[in-house]
Amino acid sequence: MNDRIAQTGPADQVAPDDRIVVGVDGSDASKQALRWAQFLAGTMGGHVEAVMVWQAVPSYAWAGAFWGAVPGDADPAAIAEKILTATVDDVFGSTRPSTLRTLQVEGGASEVLLSQAQGARMLVVGSRGHGGFAGLLLGSVSAACAEHATCPVLVIHGTTTPPPA
Repeated sequence: MNDRIAQTGPADQVAPDDRIVVGVDGSDASKQALRWAQFLAGTMGGHVEAVMVWQAVPSYAWAGAFWGAVPGDADPAAIAEKILTATVDDVFGSTRPSTLRTLQVEGGASEVLLSQAQGARMLVVGSRGHGGFAGLLLGSVSAACAEHATCPVLVIHGTTTPPPA
């Protein structure tokens, strides 16, 4: 899942790299998180790593006398790529920042984001993405990231946009 070499030694002796990892799922909250991540990267001299996490979910269908898993027609990796591209285009238009890197990773959202954020300067997530309950202050992914990340975590609430760069 993570192709970086793990760093050894006490955490307080390891300098963070210049990545700001941001979770993207196409929701308005993740678009705000992407905007803030880019702003922070500009002020801190780093680059943004926009991560779209996806999971293959088997389809179930009635097959004669039993219910069973059937292969799905949809390609979850391709769908994730389309959502990530559309989200980045919506946020930045045709002028993507040169410091932006995008990637799609299969797995559980909080686990992947926590893994990708190891060694990063910061992890930025929206307070709720798709699948969150509207009444919750934090979604399960943002709460897990805030609790377990090894770097600072910024959870974006509301619609306040970052200042102009």
